[in-house]
Amino acid sequence: MILAVSILKNPSSPADGYRGRFAPSPTGPLHAGSLLAALGSWLDARKNGGQWLLRIEDLDTPRCIPGAEQQIQEQLLDCGLAWDEELTYQSQRQGLYQEALEGLNQQKLLYSCTCSRQTIANTLVELGVLTPRNQEIVYPGTCKPAQLKINTPDEIGLPKAAWRLALPKNCQIEFEDLALGHQSQNLNTEVGDFVLRRNDGLFTYQLAVVVDDAQQGITHIVRGEDLLSNTARQIHLQKVLGYHTPRYLHLPLVLDEYGEKLSKQTLATQINTQDEKHALAELRKAAQYLGLRNLPDGENITIAEWLLAATHAWGS
Repeated sequence: MILAVSILKNPSSPADGYRGRFAPSPTGPLHAGSLLAALGSWLDARKNGGQWLLRIEDLDTPRCIPGAEQQIQEQLLDCGLAWDEELTYQSQRQGLYQEALEGLNQQKLLYSCTCSRQTIANTLVELGVLTPRNQEIVYPGTCKPAQLKINTPDEIGLPKAAWRLALPKNCQIEFEDLALGHQSQNLNTEVGDFVLRRNDGLFTYQLAVVVDDAQQGITHIVRGEDLLSNTARQIHLQKVLGYHTPRYLHLPLVLDEYGEKLSKQTLATQINTQDEKHALAELRKAAQYLGLRNLPDGENITIAEWLLAATHAWGS
């Protein structure tokens, strides 16, 4: 039975009990990598007797594919991964993101930025900073004013400008990952002041995911290791917004034959859930990547029976 979603009145307090989530972007159907994240987060919620929510991260509308959101739901249900509350859509929650942005503005933590990616890269070259391939470009603070202020509504609505979060000096974030152990990142030297609203008016993933997790009372975030580098930013945002910080568990990635993360960008093929036999085969492959062993492999086992065995095996 699908229940109505409950928005917390006080997002700084965690919900009672375990609350996890799976939050795919509707840029295509589920592939092996996204199924692994869905299965891992579902198993962790079920093992802990908690709730598992489904949130569609459709904020980046230019990348969303019509029909993908419905296809994702069908694939999850084909695999027996049912969610416990009414699913939510980021595109319907933009008022919450604007409210959070305004709260940061009132704290004098926002400033506008008109730098293009190329401008930032050129500035770093001039400073003698080389960015290795596939590593994040650290923003050098080109547009950061000497004195931060509360911006007016007209300034916040400035076209062609992004809005960045001003970091404090020596912003070192440390946390314990439930799978990977102790993690540490200096946001000043490894990221720089990061964007919360883009110059096209769209809110960024960093702001939206933090607001969503707080408002939905998420206590545990289980997701792919490719998102590990985002965690320090999100923990810092949680702190300045007065939110509770969930526990984090980052899962291993599914890699292609070239050692690259399996993704839509690397032309990953969608999982086959045309019938229970094929769906169960996909689940078994995901379980192998997750390191689950000694699960039933008979031909007559149902998905429900297999998921029960996988839940018992999770964490052991």
